[in-house]
Amino acid sequence: MNKYSTNYYPDEGREPFMNFISPTAGKVTMDQVTQLIERYTEEDPKGKYRIVIGTDSQTSRKATQFVTAIIIHRVGKGARIFYRKVKHKPIHELRHRIYKETEMSLELMELLKEEGFSALLEKWPIEIHLDVGKQGETRKVIQEVVGWVTSVGYIARIKPDSYGASSVADRYTKSIS
Repeated sequence: MNKYSTNYYPDEGREPFMNFISPTAGKVTMDQVTQLIERYTEEDPKGKYRIVIGTDSQTSRKATQFVTAIIIHRVGKGARIFYRKVKHKPIHELRHRIYKETEMSLELMELLKEEGFSALLEKWPIEIHLDVGKQGETRKVIQEVVGWVTSVGYIARIKPDSYGASSVADRYTKSIS
């Protein structure tokens, strides 16, 4: 059995793709993520929320580890974070990795819709945070990935405003296991 996936789903099927880690609740399934987000928003039903998805990656000689974070941000009053890690064969070319990060964030949005999250998604702005900025090598792909995200109907954020990818997801990519 190959431990890497070409489409980000481990060979066992989509099940591991559906598992997340919550810093407050531990290991959770996609159903539990939905329930926890619903409960969180019910705590302050008049609060202003935004949904943020961001992916970051870290490459070693052995693998590239992608971390995709879901952040439900209660504006001015905190957030709940859920993330998943997916290991892939090493991707050393930066452009290719940025495209994969973008693809994984968009795939997660589609998965959330498939899992019945649509009602919540319609209520609040959805932002896809991209780990690209006007400084450094990633500036060469900004127009392409921002265009991709906006063409499917989401708000795209880049550095320094892309905390979902450049801070939250980045925090969990540092340990490649």
